[in-house]
Amino acid sequence: MRRLRIDPFLVLLLACVGIAVLVPPRGAATGIVDVATTVAIGLLFFLYGARLSTGQVLGGLRHWRLHTTVLVATFVVFPLLGLAAGLLPAWLLPAPLAAGVLFLCCLPSTVQSSIAFTSLAGGNVPAAVVAASVSNVLGVVLTPLLATLLLSTSGGFSASTLADIGLRLLAPFVAGQLARPLVGEWVQRHRRALHVVDRGSILLVVYSAFGAGVVAGTWGELTPAAIAGLVVVDAVLLAVVLTVTALGARLLRFDEADRTTILFCGSKKSLASGLPMAGVLFAGHTVALVVLPVMLFHQFQLMVCATIAGRLARRRAARASEPATAS
Repeated sequence: MRRLRIDPFLVLLLACVGIAVLVPPRGAATGIVDVATTVAIGLLFFLYGARLSTGQVLGGLRHWRLHTTVLVATFVVFPLLGLAAGLLPAWLLPAPLAAGVLFLCCLPSTVQSSIAFTSLAGGNVPAAVVAASVSNVLGVVLTPLLATLLLSTSGGFSASTLADIGLRLLAPFVAGQLARPLVGEWVQRHRRALHVVDRGSILLVVYSAFGAGVVAGTWGELTPAAIAGLVVVDAVLLAVVLTVTALGARLLRFDEADRTTILFCGSKKSLASGLPMAGVLFAGHTVALVVLPVMLFHQFQLMVCATIAGRLARRRAARASEPATAS
């Protein structure tokens, strides 16, 4: 799997989808799964708030040009591309998948993989830490707002869901931030154990979403052309954003380390934030179709960005060895 650069967590997600197809929640089990999912999402966002250091984020904003560039790519360029994808014919990209692509485009950047790829490629790692953290802090508010604004105009959910979003996403996140002085050190010491809680919460969201889709017969709505269209749309979306961030950073005259940071932080979307948010923003069986673009894009971005980071690292190593070879 490492050679193929397949994310092991994606394998777990697909296994969870398989379980949902074979044993979807029905009857009383549906209510139990719904309550468990709500609790899990609240816990997940509480831990997000408890982990993120607001002081570190605010202190790193001195590099405002870089962070502004990343945020524009994440919350402006991406959503515009998502709106453009919605113009495709319904036989190629059905409405629920188009909504999923637009929702994907409203998500914040990743944290772990953005920092890891930036470090591997020799980019500005401290700036990557701040850029990814700022994106996630703002994403708790901006993602629901953008999704509500853009999707409500095309038959999606209404603005009335904002109260539910605030209660289930923003309130736990703020509570985590407020509790950080008391639990922050404990959270850091038990990072690995809590990582299991994070992943378990996301897997529960996936099981709930896909199980509801199975019970409602959602998968009968997908045609081979729609699945192929989604693959192409996600691939093109990633290619366009990588090109825009690379060229934009060069035109803005950033140095090489900063250009690398912008490339990796501005081109990725967070699966960890996206799946729980989808469980809150979208109701019923449509959640299963909405999260498909997010899951697919997640694997694409890991494969492509790992390849790019490896090439940049080899190029940097070759340059570093040139003086020694010449001597």
